[in-house]
Amino acid sequence: MRSFGRFLKESKGGKNLHLEHLEDEILNGGINGARAAVNFLLSLRDMLKGESGRKMNMTVKWDGAPAVFAGTDPSDGKFFIAKKSVFNAVPLLYKSIAEIDADTKLNDTLKDKFKISFTEFSKLGIKGVLQGDLMFTNDTENKTLGGKDYVTFQPNTLIYAVERSSKLGKTISAAKIGVVWHTTYKGKDLQSMSASFGANISGMKNIPSVWMDDATYKDVSGSAKFTESETTALNGILSSVGRKFKKIKAADLKTFLELQNKTLNKGLVGASFKTYLNTYIREGQNISTKNVKNLGYSMYVKKHFDEKVIMKLKTEKSRAAKAALRDELVEKLIKLDSVAYAIVDFMEELIAAKSLIVNKLNSIRQMTDIFVKVDNGYKVSNPEGYVAIDSTGQNAIKLVDRMEFSYNNFNAAKAWDK
Repeated sequence: MRSFGRFLKESKGGKNLHLEHLEDEILNGGINGARAAVNFLLSLRDMLKGESGRKMNMTVKWDGAPAVFAGTDPSDGKFFIAKKSVFNAVPLLYKSIAEIDADTKLNDTLKDKFKISFTEFSKLGIKGVLQGDLMFTNDTENKTLGGKDYVTFQPNTLIYAVERSSKLGKTISAAKIGVVWHTTYKGKDLQSMSASFGANISGMKNIPSVWMDDATYKDVSGSAKFTESETTALNGILSSVGRKFKKIKAADLKTFLELQNKTLNKGLVGASFKTYLNTYIREGQNISTKNVKNLGYSMYVKKHFDEKVIMKLKTEKSRAAKAALRDELVEKLIKLDSVAYAIVDFMEELIAAKSLIVNKLNSIRQMTDIFVKVDNGYKVSNPEGYVAIDSTGQNAIKLVDRMEFSYNNFNAAKAWDK
């Protein structure tokens, strides 16, 4: 199976800070990224058929917030908690309650969460450094949804619900804090630490005040298998993916991506092709050739310049300079419109294949029920998504139904909207 390395976006030191969508890899890596995405889908197909000779693990992507790091600082052996700034050139971490209180950049809500985290996680006996997502800190709520009595928590967009009378429900109700650990870090110092996906929590202390999980779905090789008809359907889509891939002209794609990387992704992120595609998700529309019209992207860039850039400038000279840049970019993008269309055509098929896989994973019930808040109450939802991890633990990709979770993430009421 082809290396998963292209799917892991890292900062200096190999830190696990961001996972990419499968279909975006053509934008991240060009032809090689597109080819790797296809090979990744082939490997997932074989895994779900139970024919994979290489073990792959799947974790559930929990919709937690904020991210938290906890463990031992190799430089002095002291326990700490931190945000992602722990891996800065000058690390920002907390080794006492007093240090948390002294940080003027933390609001009161975050201070409370980090103080509970420090007090409780220091009791767990964490080896090395772990990254996780906070799920609750003394803010669970009892709700009746669909005629069932739940204990619920909403760290971000999704509402997780566990029946109060269940063993898990009683455990969560008694806990002061909940966390899902998903990444392990090792190294001689914080700056040089490298990430591996997954967290072994079996050796950690089990205390009533902390509910924790390691996010593991299961090793789906040999379980959650595709039926023969599901395999046939996926193979049909993969064949279409291959045909779409062959239509993409490598030289034109390279020119298109160079324009993105040199101009539109630097200082003009709002005009990037990724941002353009996300506008469709925000509106509840698929990334598809039906929705993404001819010349749509070039006109989007022109509108972005007119409304978000040029209108904010104070002098005629600066407005004229940006207008000239706008016209130059739009002219180039119009000439590359067929490439943009081919990219979307290819991505559409990748998304179709990914959706079959995600739907299969969603069909197996997990430990909690999940809801999302809507205008007239609550509706049942699926998990945020999944992370597929190869046997080395070094490489992974996220599998997210963007039409469900990403749309909800853009539009649904979040925890901080309460």
